[in-house]
Amino acid sequence: MNSTALKQLDGVLVLHKPGGPTSTDCLNRIKRSLGQKKIGHAGTLDPMATGVLVVLLGQGTKLANYLSEDRKTYRGTLVLGRTTDTYDVQGEIMAESPWEHLDPEAVRADIMGWLGTMSQEVPPVSAAKHQGKPLYALHRAGKEVPVKVKDVTIFDVEILSMDLPSVTFRVTCSAGTYIRSLAHSLGKRLGCGAVLSELEREASHPFTLAQAHDLETVLESGDRLIELVLPMVQALPHWPKLLLNTEQALLVRNGAWLPTTLFPEYPAQEGDRALLLSPSREPLALAGAQLKGQVLSWAIMRGLWQA
Repeated sequence: MNSTALKQLDGVLVLHKPGGPTSTDCLNRIKRSLGQKKIGHAGTLDPMATGVLVVLLGQGTKLANYLSEDRKTYRGTLVLGRTTDTYDVQGEIMAESPWEHLDPEAVRADIMGWLGTMSQEVPPVSAAKHQGKPLYALHRAGKEVPVKVKDVTIFDVEILSMDLPSVTFRVTCSAGTYIRSLAHSLGKRLGCGAVLSELEREASHPFTLAQAHDLETVLESGDRLIELVLPMVQALPHWPKLLLNTEQALLVRNGAWLPTTLFPEYPAQEGDRALLLSPSREPLALAGAQLKGQVLSWAIMRGLWQA
């Protein structure tokens, strides 16, 4: 299929990323094979990781900040007794220690202790930046990598199986959580080291693996790519949709705020968000409920109309 024959699509493609390529590698293959020049994603995955990668096409790239900020669910496996420079099995081994003396119930209790908000050490081999440069670039260059920490929240933890030195678990966490760091910090507390050996993202809210398409299926889709892409109106399924009349749509295009009382079907509260639709039900703008004086109004956060 000649990629130049395919038009640029707008919307969300839920991809089941394979292990091996980077997230950017996957996007570049779609870009080259299917002519999707305007492409991005909402939340990267490590090369080793598989699972839900939310790919944004065309106008969908405007949704990146709003789709990447939601919680994620991962299924992972960690192995005790080893420490690497990347916090996973693909890194260089820095130390190996005995684990056989550990009580499985103590390991279980420590993993369940992940629940809540914590300060997490960012892996030295990651895309996090220091003075404008990603940490992995500093690591590759043999330069000192500064220790960075960030606050993350673990909303749910489930141990799926335990056969020491391996533990398979599921976590639901805030955006930006490093599962590799969860394994690494566990190993430090237990005194034997631990690395992540497998990782699959099962959900990047509001999208799940059940909606995801294999990379090869996407690359071979050709003209049928449009059948795999969620259109813009479905790209934020967890946001309410407000249908505007012609006059309201014109006001929005000019940057005006609309009082929330114009839409009694959705009694908004300050901080709520909504997708505003044109009279023809096309996405017009992303809006947030804010006070303007004493009037709670829908303020335009991002316009989605075509120029």
